[in-house]
Formats: sequence, C-alpha cells, structure tokens
Amino acid sequence: MRIKVGDEVQVISGNGRGERGKVLRIDRKTERVVVEGVNSQVKNLKKTQQNPEGGRLEVEMPIALSNVLLWSEKANKGVRTKTDISGDKKIRVGVPCGTKFDS
Repeated sequence: MRIKVGDEVQVISGNGRGERGKVLRIDRKTERVVVEGVNSQVKNLKKTQQNPEGGRLEVEMPIALSNVLLWSEKANKGVRTKTDISGDKKIRVGVPCGTKFDS
C-alpha cells in the first residue's frame, strides 16, 4: 500500500471529491481508509446511565483506498506515487513532481 496512517491525502472521487485530510486508519483487508473530515455521518446515541441525555455523534466512515491520492505541496494536488529504492530503504516518490515523501 502506498498510503500510510498520518499521510495527507486528497479525495479524487465520490461525494467528498476535492477534499483533503489526514489518514486516521487503514483497513488493509477491505482496502478502505478513514480520512479526517471526509465522509462523516451522524450516529445517534441511546440514553444510558452514563449519558442520560443521549445525543448525536459525528463519525468519519471509511472510503475506498482507490479514491484517494497522496497530497503533494510541491504540485499543490494529489499525486500518484512510485517506489524508489535508495540503498536498503524504499522511498515513495510523486510521479509528476518528484516529491520524496519518506525522507
């Protein structure tokens, strides 16, 4: 996978198209990611003894990994990445701009 937790990504398709955010979680089995502030839905909370008022909670839901691109400050857009080997280390590099993400 070319996306890691903590990366800044841009959504390229779906309802959140064009939005940017930080990756909070990755589910490698289903190939989905949770991006901060993207695809948020309201969850209703039941009344309990700990929370007697109940309430509403806004939660980010996962989106497909194929719908996000790594954000490059140099190109000022989401970019595809390739892997270059530098010595014994793999480095992610933006294809159009050459930005190194794992420096």
